[in-house]
Amino acid sequence: MRNAKTQKFARSLRNSPTKAETILWKILRNLNIEKVKFRRQHPIPPYITDFAALEIKLIIEVDGATHSTEAELMYDQARTNFLVEKGFEIIRVWNDDIYKNLSGVLEYLASRISELKQTNKQTH
Repeated sequence: MRNAKTQKFARSLRNSPTKAETILWKILRNLNIEKVKFRRQHPIPPYITDFAALEIKLIIEVDGATHSTEAELMYDQARTNFLVEKGFEIIRVWNDDIYKNLSGVLEYLASRISELKQTNKQTH
């Protein structure tokens, strides 16, 4: 269930992505790994995910400096627990990894997407 406030906030996040999110989005939206479609700043109330592939229930979160205090880490853990309970797998990627090891990030994502797609085929 989405509400107007969450939708509006998601739209504002899409209009002001971080540099790391912009880099990853340019690749994800054109990447054709197993024909999986990603959505950016996709609401799964009460949260908004950075990138979500609903077909395979995968969420990619891009973390930076705002994910380092104890309170932020607790919030992230509660958020992760909620999304996992909804059946999603969460992959967290640090900004630095996108800037310094993008090929490694993409290799890992491609491998994980392929595995999830295969698992999805076997269970349906």
